[in-house]
Amino acid sequence: MIIRKLLWTSLIISVPLVSLSDGQAWTQFRGQGGQGHSDASNLPVSWNSEKNIRWKLPIPGSGWSSPVFDSDILVLTSAVQQQSVAESYWLTVFGIDPETGNRKWTTPVFSLDDEAPGIHRKNGHASPTPLLEGDRIYVHFGHMGIACIDKQGRVLWRNQKLAYRPVHGSGGSPILAGDKLIFNCDGGRDPFIVALYKKSGKVAWRVSRQTDARKTFSFCTPLLISVDGQTQLISPGSNVVNALNPDTGQSIWQVRYDGFSVVPRPVFDQGLLFLSSGFERPVLLAIRPDGRGDVTDTKVVWTSRRSVPKTPSFLSIDKELYTFSDNGIATCYDAKTGEIHWNERIGGDYSASPIYADGRIYVTSEDGKTVVLQPGTKFQKITENEFHERTLSSIAVTSGALFLRTEHNLYRIEKL
Repeated sequence: MIIRKLLWTSLIISVPLVSLSDGQAWTQFRGQGGQGHSDASNLPVSWNSEKNIRWKLPIPGSGWSSPVFDSDILVLTSAVQQQSVAESYWLTVFGIDPETGNRKWTTPVFSLDDEAPGIHRKNGHASPTPLLEGDRIYVHFGHMGIACIDKQGRVLWRNQKLAYRPVHGSGGSPILAGDKLIFNCDGGRDPFIVALYKKSGKVAWRVSRQTDARKTFSFCTPLLISVDGQTQLISPGSNVVNALNPDTGQSIWQVRYDGFSVVPRPVFDQGLLFLSSGFERPVLLAIRPDGRGDVTDTKVVWTSRRSVPKTPSFLSIDKELYTFSDNGIATCYDAKTGEIHWNERIGGDYSASPIYADGRIYVTSEDGKTVVLQPGTKFQKITENEFHERTLSSIAVTSGALFLRTEHNLYRIEKL
């Protein structure tokens, strides 16, 4: 219903490679713009664990960070158990050749001992997605620390001074805003948002999240948007979404709602900001982000409770907004009005966020099935691709290829 509001060793197959230089890099969670879009072309629409697989690389340890890459390097993180020490891990970064699947280097960044906090079955000690910029790689392990390394795997700086009490582990990924690296720290109490100078890892600013939520933990990745020439940092958390000045952390506006454990990254299109309120009963909010102060009663344009995701992020394409609920229901909205064009069950449970590339929507279920849809106001399923490997990671894409991380492996998928 829509509620109206105020107006290690890889398996190589020897055929000609598609060069990454022909397509766009994928350097952060949900790609270059942070909203799941790519201008990649010539992508496969059908595959399985043996068909259209360029290479397969086993990944030691465990983690649900999504792959990021440019023409030189593909990066993943993992929590690799230390030998002979139960429940102790090396929080590790892998540098991989994206063309061949060969591992270039392995860098343990932090040691995690047996006092590590408990994690949810849908989380891990290496869930946040890394970030690439030029010759630098930023890797985030939530409350356990953040670090910068170079493309040869050498650590340039570490910061473990931002300790907070997590609940179910960490999940939100960092973003870049000018000379700053920004991320949310929404733990079990005293949640905050922080910016580090990207060159040194030192704190530039830190602001407390003002919320009346009883459960303050959330796992969201912020988003930068531009409104009337001003850059805004959009940072959802429990019971509130904050818009901040990314240079100073100063508040611009906020909208209140009821919800915690917020995961989906916001989407901005058609002059509206779209986000989910999280658990227990998620609400989709469409917000006009041009206000000041508390704009809960003045800037929420429309809301919906129809099959709203708690975990997967949204997609906005042309004039439509697409959502994929955790229990496998896809919905297409008119982005400006909230009118529902279609609402269809696609089967499976979902945590990964969808992508839009080569004119199609790709969304992967927790059991490895990727559904490919044709966007539009009528529901059109192109194909389903069964993989039968558990995954919570989101697909990364370049021209001619998809990169998919599963529980134990990383795959490069192409037309072969």
